[in-house]
Amino acid sequence: MTRAWPPPGTAEARAPHPADRGPLDIDTDLVRDWLVQFLREEIERRRGFRRVVVGLSGGVDSALTAALCAEALGPAAVLALLLPYRTSSPRSREHALLVAGKFGIPTRTIDITRAVDGYLDEFEPEAGGHRRGNVAARQRMIVLFDQAFKLSALPVGTGNKSERLLGYYTWHADDSPPVNPLGDLFKSQVWALARAVGVPAEVVDKPATADLIQGQTDEEDLGATYPEADLILHHLISGRGPDDLVEAGFERKKVELVAGRLESTHWKRHLPTVAMLSPTAIGEWYLRPVDY
Repeated sequence: MTRAWPPPGTAEARAPHPADRGPLDIDTDLVRDWLVQFLREEIERRRGFRRVVVGLSGGVDSALTAALCAEALGPAAVLALLLPYRTSSPRSREHALLVAGKFGIPTRTIDITRAVDGYLDEFEPEAGGHRRGNVAARQRMIVLFDQAFKLSALPVGTGNKSERLLGYYTWHADDSPPVNPLGDLFKSQVWALARAVGVPAEVVDKPATADLIQGQTDEEDLGATYPEADLILHHLISGRGPDDLVEAGFERKKVELVAGRLESTHWKRHLPTVAMLSPTAIGEWYLRPVDY
């Protein structure tokens, strides 16, 4: 039986191979221009804001987001918030300030340690590193949204497509801001665009980390490198099955790991599931053309 998807002749129909990185290649000039126009359209024209706030962590995703916002709106219209916790790496602050200086973006540092520990130390002293990290991530969003309200600004998100598909983020934290320019870029594509935009090499080339737990790296947590996971994800969401990829030469363990995370975290990529009681349930039936 002939497969209906991927459509013959499309990029998705290209025979998968572990060494073929072509499906992830992007035209960085075109993507850069597109995202700058997207930010102007969504922030200024559609929503009526003139300023944005970005949580600048010292990592490549937030660095690229801040740089794109500065290009779209002007550096003075962007406030980069540095929101360290007591376990945050000092290098994260150094790299965040390096990025802000490179693109002329003003910064403000708000240490979230007392806010996080005020809850955990008094009520949940036995909380481990992952719980503490999740609380810190959500506290950062509290600060980000409050500062945005204070400044009549819009919070801009920084999550990439790889993290979103793998469920590798804190729900209702990293994914909370209403506009996200990187959400359809795999991590390896973020690296390529960040280099093209001029994000400092110290930021682009360092191991990716959420910086929630000391010594933590994304790829150790995930059990696969981003280049491996990105290519597998591309083929899976383009219609290939796990067995197809294994047959094409991909390592079964990595395919099963990535496919398992993709399937098990699908719920994280949606608004809360609403029990439909009427034909006008918000987000289930009541949709505008832009929602499609």
